[in-house]
Amino acid sequence: MANHKLLVDCALSLCMLLFGRWIFVEAAPPGSLITQLPGFEGNFPSKHYSGYISIDGNYESGKNLFYYFVSSERNPRKDPVVLWLNGGPGCSSFDGFVYEHGPFNFEAPKTKGNLPTLHTNPYSWSKVSNIIYLDSPAGVGLSYSKNSSKYVTGDLQTASDNHAFLLKWFQQFPEFLANPFYISGESYAGVYVPTLAFEVVKGIRSGTKPVINFKGYMVGNGVTDEIIDGNALIPFVHGMGLISDSLYEEVEASCKGNYYSYSEDGDGICYKDIEKVDRAIDGLNVYNILEPCYHDPDAATSAKGTASLPPSFQQLGVTERPLKVRKRMFGRAWPFRAPVKDGLVTLWPQLAKTGHVNCVSDEVASSWLNNGEVRKAIHAERESVAGSWELCTIRIEYDHNAGSMIPYHKNLTMMGYRAIIFSGDHDMCVPFTGSEAWTRSLGYKIMDEWRPWSSNNQVAGYLQGYENNLIFLTVKGAGHTVPEYKPLEALEFYSRWLEGKPI
Repeated sequence: MANHKLLVDCALSLCMLLFGRWIFVEAAPPGSLITQLPGFEGNFPSKHYSGYISIDGNYESGKNLFYYFVSSERNPRKDPVVLWLNGGPGCSSFDGFVYEHGPFNFEAPKTKGNLPTLHTNPYSWSKVSNIIYLDSPAGVGLSYSKNSSKYVTGDLQTASDNHAFLLKWFQQFPEFLANPFYISGESYAGVYVPTLAFEVVKGIRSGTKPVINFKGYMVGNGVTDEIIDGNALIPFVHGMGLISDSLYEEVEASCKGNYYSYSEDGDGICYKDIEKVDRAIDGLNVYNILEPCYHDPDAATSAKGTASLPPSFQQLGVTERPLKVRKRMFGRAWPFRAPVKDGLVTLWPQLAKTGHVNCVSDEVASSWLNNGEVRKAIHAERESVAGSWELCTIRIEYDHNAGSMIPYHKNLTMMGYRAIIFSGDHDMCVPFTGSEAWTRSLGYKIMDEWRPWSSNNQVAGYLQGYENNLIFLTVKGAGHTVPEYKPLEALEFYSRWLEGKPI
């Protein structure tokens, strides 16, 4: 009788006692387990789940958000649960899964038209955490709605939708509710992450069920403040030796530090000096100034008929030669932009005019995620329902309506939530100079003065620690997508930070 009661109690607490050992039992939704993936042979390093969660109605009329969940390879019962969001807005979080810190490395096929081969990734973030890759908002990646009006959204609605997703996800995976939970992302997720974190905190404080065990967040090369980020480019290109001292002095004198909102009417010394900067940096890879640019031979023809798009979109792919297979492309991407109803407005006019966004290729991810057998294996809808997968889409109409993220960061950190702001120091899209400036602008006391941090007995970057559990960290030699360029170093600081260890 006592043994029977023990087993009942264990079942209720989502565990079992077998042969004297505690075994973690996952209460995943039926049909969500992934048992095989085209291109991969062997056993998965951990359990994988995927599917749709309809957040505001049924699958016929609601927003159906797609997730891919990788349980920890170490200890899924205790390791943190981390939500990962890519930016855009409009970019799929499969960017992170395929090219950055997912469980697999993707090897391009030798013959065009074949599927890539998948190998286990020794630097996957699932080595030390459970991780949810979420395509958001609806209309991005594999997430969709049959009601196209659902594709009109913005910062505040996206935060609300993602919070609704999390509540339903934890209802479906209740065994992870006790795990520490973190929100992470990069690029425009510099907006997604703090706005969602604030929604989660509001839900916790109002008693919303289930109660999420939220501990903190991390942002990589993230958009934060329109003016600070906009003004970060000129100091960055000067510090990197991309413009001369004399040109920098000219621009500083004529623009008086206001490089972001200079007049674009062609008049004025500031405008002319900014034009000189444009010419100096033209042709560089905006996502990593150390990398060459990719040229898609079909891009010139595919770009025709896009006169309504900004010049940076129209010039996609017009560069010199292809790169190796793993180089990623923000297929219809942009520097941080604020979409409006009549088009897309780039917030860095210096970069918009140069067509810098055309430097990398997404062929591997596109060929894999648009394959019918792959979609079946990961429980994703067919192209006829969810549409063709694109790394970055323009089918959503998005409003940047949350303003500066600085008040969000200040509120969250003052409430005791941990935050790490990391930057690849060779990214020209969202330069580290902006992230360093806004973290310093909070006025927090410095607790860990600027110093190098190490990985594999080598200097991997620099960090400065502030009060209220805030860290600013750079990764030496990395570009916009840090784990893509520096996977070992990224896993190092990620795992140390999650475990509360010194970096």
